[in-house]
Amino acid sequence: MPLELVYIPAAFFLSVAGVALVLRLSHRYAWYDHVNERKIHTGSIPRLGGLGFASVSILAVLVAAFTRENSARLLPVAAGMALVLGAGIADDFRPLAPRIKLLIQIAAASCVIISGYTFRRFVFMDQETFFPVWIRYPLTFLWIAGLTNAVNFIDGVDGLAGGVAFLSALFFARIFMILTGGPVVFLYFCLAAATAGFLVFNAPIPRAKIFMGDGGSQFLGFSLAVLPLARDGNDAVSLPFLYSAALLVIPMLDIVAAIWRRVRDGKRVDSPDQAHIHHKLLNLGCTAVTVDLVIWTLHLAVGFLVYASIQLRGIPSLALLGAAYTSAAAFFVTVHFLNRRAIRRQTGEYSVPKENRNAS
Repeated sequence: MPLELVYIPAAFFLSVAGVALVLRLSHRYAWYDHVNERKIHTGSIPRLGGLGFASVSILAVLVAAFTRENSARLLPVAAGMALVLGAGIADDFRPLAPRIKLLIQIAAASCVIISGYTFRRFVFMDQETFFPVWIRYPLTFLWIAGLTNAVNFIDGVDGLAGGVAFLSALFFARIFMILTGGPVVFLYFCLAAATAGFLVFNAPIPRAKIFMGDGGSQFLGFSLAVLPLARDGNDAVSLPFLYSAALLVIPMLDIVAAIWRRVRDGKRVDSPDQAHIHHKLLNLGCTAVTVDLVIWTLHLAVGFLVYASIQLRGIPSLALLGAAYTSAAAFFVTVHFLNRRAIRRQTGEYSVPKENRNAS
């Protein structure tokens, strides 16, 4: 335990040092994020910040695996994290085909599942509502792959993905402190500390010095998906699916909206666009700082509702959990319609008589 207590603050300073080293090497070897029509930044910004903080988090998993009793099955989890990080960094240098990314994510998720880490419950915190096996494994696969990509999708504004991951890790850590004293608490605090070290260089004020890249964003998504599954062997203290999903409802709603949008428009699910939640807020006139503050505030509100619901049982718990989902969904719907109205005004659609709008 003393080693773990030392490593949590050390994770922050190691992350700062690691990101600083990557930043220096990136400028030396011109490892910059390429500017294109989908990017909102200008100038030459390094893109490999994820390597600096993710390596610190993987080291934390190894520390837990070798210092905690009965924690050896965390080793395949560390392997899955390293696999996702490596594939993401490779994608930062040369984009990988979507099917290759999916295969790598399946392989990384398999590392977690063979360790025995899966969702056991849907919502109720008791031992009478276990998922059947035929639901447990597909759900866990979808959860890990979905969240890995969801965090990657919201990584479009300085500090946004890192801030959401940092807050999520803190909420998860506090909740697992209530449920169990297992290694997952230590791992969440280390993930939060390492992410905070990266945010030192990725803050939107005055300007981000480095991006986390696909390697960093996919690593954060994978880690946040996996750690709620890492029970200490006691099923009675495992976190049900709906509580875990609620703590990450913002990136999850964003990826669900993106899939629906692309299917509706007859596009490939993996095709890029500029209609994610941060794009819509920017189109409404928000600055990068405002986007961060708005989404972080919503994330905090949802997190506190989930935290309060965990400490209750029965109908009161479900009511607070429902309020968390409802508030996030209401935010997304409101921003969607405000953005649609803004687009119509920008394109002049409101100024064209209705009977002439389809005339050519």
